[in-house]
Amino acid sequence: MAETMLAERFYAKDHSIHLEEIPIPEPGPGEVLMKVAYCGICHSDLSLINGNFPPSLPVVTQGHEASGTIVKLGPGVTGWSVGDRVIPSAGRPCMVCRKCRRGDFANCLHLHLMAFAYDGAWAQYHVASAMGLTKIPDNVAMDQAALLADAVSTPYAAVVRTAQVHSGNAVAVWGVGGVGTHLVQLARSAGAVPLIAIDLNDEVLERAKRLGADFAFHSDDPDLMKKIEEVTNGRMIDVAFDAVGIQATVRAAVESLDVNGKVVTLGLSDQDIDAGPFLDFNLQRKQVRGHLGYQGQDIAILAEMLSFGRLDLSESISDVVPLSEVERGIDDLKNHKGNPIRILVKP
Repeated sequence: MAETMLAERFYAKDHSIHLEEIPIPEPGPGEVLMKVAYCGICHSDLSLINGNFPPSLPVVTQGHEASGTIVKLGPGVTGWSVGDRVIPSAGRPCMVCRKCRRGDFANCLHLHLMAFAYDGAWAQYHVASAMGLTKIPDNVAMDQAALLADAVSTPYAAVVRTAQVHSGNAVAVWGVGGVGTHLVQLARSAGAVPLIAIDLNDEVLERAKRLGADFAFHSDDPDLMKKIEEVTNGRMIDVAFDAVGIQATVRAAVESLDVNGKVVTLGLSDQDIDAGPFLDFNLQRKQVRGHLGYQGQDIAILAEMLSFGRLDLSESISDVVPLSEVERGIDDLKNHKGNPIRILVKP
């Protein structure tokens, strides 16, 4: 194995990114070294570059949605072998907060995020904690596997855990880009009916219908609430997902709710939440819940769903760019070129 590797490096001082040759890292106790096959470009990566997400380190390798093959085991690692195809978890518990001290690692208060608090996988090799790995089934492609760590697992956790969508729930999704498209697919899998996609873009609305939405409406339609009332036969929405994260979308999502309905917001911005008048909000017992991330077992569940054909991500890979052209992939996502669901980096 060579001693150095190509990696993208983000510099917090001027929010610049550079391709550099850096030493291949050594796995420490409880860690593995994996050769990266693919790694996604996520909007949170863009948020670090444009300054909307505060940096944790002065210099860091980005990329947190990865798949790869183990090439070296660190001291004390058991249950894994060189050659195993794996997906790393995109976070590590801090091990010092009150949640971690109680063994509640999934709810760590100071989770160390991959590609923010430690080096990510826009690189040829990546060191991952063995504790958070998921084995990729033999019949699952490595490119689709890379999507599972965040791009699909975060929507899955939002649907199944935070929103607890079940058969018969009327569900609406505001913003059907990368996260929203997977919300549509997973809400349908959970039994949502009717399932409504809401966006400004005709092409992404058509895609949402193709992937499982029963109805597709424009978010700027002045008759939007009337149309939602019509297609739900007057009962309105049980669960609304806001995958955009701005005042206008969360306010509309709240307005669409039935009594005891809930909004789950996944979109990130620096805007304040506007949930509407207290009188309407409280009398109708509406809820707004924030959501971020997933649990480690969620990736394994999704990998099994892919393996058994219960989930189709064939349309989710919009483009693959070599690591040497990662800036092009970043620009294409930022500019919504081709309305991408996910652009992958292939080192």
